Amino acid sequence: MKVSALIKERRESSIRHSSSAIRYSPVPTVDQVMVEERAASFGKRSIKTSAKVAGLKLAVSMCDLTTLEGKDTPGKVAYLCRKAIQPIEAKFDVPSCAAVCVYPNMVRHARKFLGADSPVNIAAVATGFPSGQYPLRTKLEEVRRTVADGADEIDMVIDRAAFLAGDHAKVFDEIAATKEACGPAHLKVILETGELVTYDNVRLASEIAMQAGGDFIKTSTGKVSPAATMPVTLVMLEAIRDYFFATGIRIGMKPAGGIRTSKQALAYLVMVKETLGDDWLNPDMFRFGASTLVNDLLMQIARSADGNYQGADYFSLP
Repeated sequence: MKVSALIKERRESSIRHSSSAIRYSPVPTVDQVMVEERAASFGKRSIKTSAKVAGLKLAVSMCDLTTLEGKDTPGKVAYLCRKAIQPIEAKFDVPSCAAVCVYPNMVRHARKFLGADSPVNIAAVATGFPSGQYPLRTKLEEVRRTVADGADEIDMVIDRAAFLAGDHAKVFDEIAATKEACGPAHLKVILETGELVTYDNVRLASEIAMQAGGDFIKTSTGKVSPAATMPVTLVMLEAIRDYFFATGIRIGMKPAGGIRTSKQALAYLVMVKETLGDDWLNPDMFRFGASTLVNDLLMQIARSADGNYQGADYFSLP
């Protein structure tokens, strides 16, 4: 699931690879009250019957199954890959998950299990995850090595210290350099919105990440609270919409951290549809950073088919 040739061509012909570009892109001030009210409204929508089942299955297909622990092993990664390929029994007709997300040194183990033609992508966190407080040379070497080991996608973290200090050009240049180091791999730019303090900062960081070459913008590492929230995600979706209107380039979105229930996932899908439209309702353009979410989605899907709730212990842990 790579960026299309058309998008690559447009990206190469754009002026985004100059840090001076960020000085001339107007970034609107975010109305906090309106954003929070509108975000809350999406959670009140009622989705029933076949539309709900379709939404649940779509959400499964958008999940990046994630394990980012110090005790991760090759066996645990293989187990995660197996679940991503077939999340539940075939009779439920549930698609594969979009990706597995692991630390860089686990990429080669994931690639060995998945092979070259798997429908499941391999995403890896990089650039000094989760702090981003590494020298740029070290960050770029980590990215190159991770892609060489078989990663399809790189989830990088921005330097929040530089951003909050007002050194936006440094943030831009590091993202652009990371994009170049990714080669053919997809780049997701993690803003770590819980540390950016304000919606205006989230909006500006989103703009910088898109102009610098990010294929996706992502809310969080999952290591900081708050992580993904509906209002923050809405601010980022609106930035993506405005960027598309200005450039014709579609940027993906990935909320990560804190999304645990099917009801929450469906509310996010409604928000995406009403903000960006159907073109973003697919795994190429929207992802959930998921650890516990998948099992709740599967429980709801099984209930819709069998008429009974199954206990959590009927499902393998993510």
